[in-house]
Amino acid sequence: MVEVAIIRPGPIQGDMVHPYLRRRNGEESVTYPSDAVRDVLQRTLGVPIFQEQVMQLAVVAAGFTPGEADQLRRAMAAWKRRGGLGHFESKLIDGMRERGYEEGFAQQIFNQIKGFGEYGFPESHAASFALLVYVSCWLKRHTPAAFTCALLNSQPMGFYSASQLVQDLKRHDVEVRSVDVNESDWDSSLERRDDGAAALRLGLRQVKGLSEEGGLKIEQVRKEEGRFDSVQRLVERSGINRHDLDALAAAGALKSLAGHRHKARWMAAGVEEPTELFTSMDRFEALPMLRRPTEGENVVADYKSLGLTLERHPMALLRDNFERRCYVTADALSGRRNGEILRVAGLVITKQRPGTASGVTFVTLEDETGQMNLIVWKRIADEQRSALLNARLMGVVGELQIEGKVIHVVARRLIDLSSLLGELTVRSRDFR
Repeated sequence: MVEVAIIRPGPIQGDMVHPYLRRRNGEESVTYPSDAVRDVLQRTLGVPIFQEQVMQLAVVAAGFTPGEADQLRRAMAAWKRRGGLGHFESKLIDGMRERGYEEGFAQQIFNQIKGFGEYGFPESHAASFALLVYVSCWLKRHTPAAFTCALLNSQPMGFYSASQLVQDLKRHDVEVRSVDVNESDWDSSLERRDDGAAALRLGLRQVKGLSEEGGLKIEQVRKEEGRFDSVQRLVERSGINRHDLDALAAAGALKSLAGHRHKARWMAAGVEEPTELFTSMDRFEALPMLRRPTEGENVVADYKSLGLTLERHPMALLRDNFERRCYVTADALSGRRNGEILRVAGLVITKQRPGTASGVTFVTLEDETGQMNLIVWKRIADEQRSALLNARLMGVVGELQIEGKVIHVVARRLIDLSSLLGELTVRSRDFR
């Protein structure tokens, strides 16, 4: 409940986050100015985190009646719009002073109340959210394939892309199977491995450009009439149009019918609409000797047509270059020294610039071993705006910050390495 409530703008603006964390970690002692305040704040280590605690403090420390405390609650929600806290300030501070509380404590409590005007959490809401968090964590821990499957079928939603979800699942040793017209339903689904474990089969919905109507028709015909035995018969039986067929070929979803991508595209290009006088049985198809795509070509095509890849992570294909330049992988950061200046690089996954963060931009990078969190101060963001805004593959020189299990890299220099992604289809060149 505390985790849910403490990351809201209210506690952040009211300077409640770091005091709570320091006290939880044993770095700062927990003291209470009175037993009455202890009763209200003991479960949150002396820091008011929930709206109800603020109301209780007003009663026990400042002499508010329950009715006045409720008026304070209403004012907290509206003070930025109406300036509704002003007449409570003197009553709160004077009430606490009269009851023997120090001026500094009284002012601190009022500042925290103003912070709640930026959106603080009632304890009941935090409890409801916390239950969802707990259930979600349990599912992710004990049924990761089913959990990820449900998230993929709910896209677009949430904080993480389909690629991030699949990469995380693979890092937890769960098998992910490719999109295939002879195996995939429209939605992603679960399949049973020989060892009894669950595997995730990607759904046709992952194919960019494939219509839902076409995907559902393929699923229906296959289940009613059996598997497809050729690209031509897929078109004849399902009635999908040229656009849908090309999307399937580009995504590698015709692999069971045509082999690799190059063959699939060739065969898709040669498909003709069936007529009464001419059917697929009348045609003679001679395939040219088409080479198999390289791994890099498959990776690029996967991201373009699926938004994810089941091949190796792009960073794994470029790792030799990065190792020569002493770039550190995500999984190696925890073993490095706090305060060390180092280099990291990865695909840019998310960028956030919260209004409450004083111009700080938070960036998440991903390499083949995991994710890295960057802090980009406003000055760096302004000076290196182009790299921050445009880089899809970013290199960073920065200072490592390790606090408990939390690891950040504070950026000093941002490098746009996006050009390397275009070189995945050829031998990667050296870079600076």
